[in-house]
Amino acid sequence: MSTPAAILILVEDATLTMTVDRVVAAAGLQVVRAADTSNRRAWTGAAAVLLDAAAARRCAGQGLPTGSAPEPAAWEAAVTVGAEAAVTVGAQRVLTVAVLAEAAEAARDGGARGAVDGGARGAVVAVMSGRGGGGASVFAVALARTAAEALLVDGDPWGGGLDLVLGSETEQGLRWPDLTVAGGRLTYPALRDALPRRHGVSVLSGSRVLSGERPCDDIDPLPLDAVIDAGSRGGVTVVCDVARRPAPATDTALAAADLVVLVTPADVRSCAAAAATGQWVASSNPNTGVLVRGPAPGGLRPVDVARIVGLPLLASMRPQPGIEQQLERGGLRMPRRSPLAVAARTVLAVLQTKPAGHDADAAA
Repeated sequence: MSTPAAILILVEDATLTMTVDRVVAAAGLQVVRAADTSNRRAWTGAAAVLLDAAAARRCAGQGLPTGSAPEPAAWEAAVTVGAEAAVTVGAQRVLTVAVLAEAAEAARDGGARGAVDGGARGAVVAVMSGRGGGGASVFAVALARTAAEALLVDGDPWGGGLDLVLGSETEQGLRWPDLTVAGGRLTYPALRDALPRRHGVSVLSGSRVLSGERPCDDIDPLPLDAVIDAGSRGGVTVVCDVARRPAPATDTALAAADLVVLVTPADVRSCAAAAATGQWVASSNPNTGVLVRGPAPGGLRPVDVARIVGLPLLASMRPQPGIEQQLERGGLRMPRRSPLAVAARTVLAVLQTKPAGHDADAAA
C-alpha cells in the first residue's frame, strides 16, 4: 500500500495556522510544513498546497509550476498561482476539508477522480410525511439507528431539527449553518468526524434554535447533494428527512434516493393528503412506497391505505408506546422489538431487494 501524498502548508499568520491545523486534522491528512516557498520539490510532490495570500504572492513571483488557472477570483495572487479553490478557512471549514481531502484522494488513486471511497456505494433513503406531522422525522431516525452505519441528513429546515429526535442536540459538531460547499466533493470520513454523533449515527441537522442560534434558511441543493453523495460513496446508508413541499433541496434528495418512504397515518384524511403528495413524489422517483402508521380509528387496513394512496406498501406499524414522552426527554429509544424498530428493519430489507417491484398485498 502506497503512502498518500501530503498536503503542503505555507501559512504565516499564527491564528490562521491554528484554524488550518483543526481543518487538516478533521480531514485526517498527512502534512508537510515549509517556512518559505523555495522548495520546488515539496511543491511539485504535494497532493495539494494550502497557502495564504502572502505566500501566494511569493509563489507567483518565483514562477512555481501550477495547474490551469480558474476563473478570476478575489485574490489576484491566487489566480496567478493557478489556485483550484479560494476559501475562507474559518468560515468555510467543510469546503476546505473537501478540497484537501479530494486532492489527497486523487493523489492516492493516481489522479483518477470519481473513485468510490470504500467499494460499494451505500443506499440512499428519502423519508417524507404524507401529511403534516405524519411522523417522517421519527421514522427517519428509526431507519438510521437500525442500519449498520448511517448518515442522517435533515432536509427539512422547518421540522424543528432531527437532533431533538435523535437526542443529539447537545453534541458538538457541524450543522447546516456551518456548512458551505460551492461544488466539488466531500469525503465521508472527513464529514463523519466533523458531525455530531449519537447512537452510532452521524447527523447533519439544522441550527439549535432553542439554544439561541438563528433558524436555518432553505437548504441549498448543492451542499445537500455533496453530503448525500459523500455518505453513499463512503458505503453507509444515507437517510434523508425530506420537507413535504416542492423545493430544489427536496428535488435533489428525491432524485438521489434509491427508495422514497412516504409515511402516513391510517385515517381517511391522512390518506387523501398522502395521495396528493404521493403523485408528485412518485413522478420524481418511481421507487416510492408507503409506510402506514397506526392506529386506524376507522378500521382501515394497511393494504387499504396503500390502495387509496396509490403506492406500494412497504411496511406497517402499530403505535409506539410512550413515544411522546421519549421525544420530550432525551430522544427516541429503540428496543429491538418496538414497532418502529420492526418497521425500520422491514423497510431496510425491502431496500436491499427490489423497492420498485415490492407488492402491496405481500407486505400487508
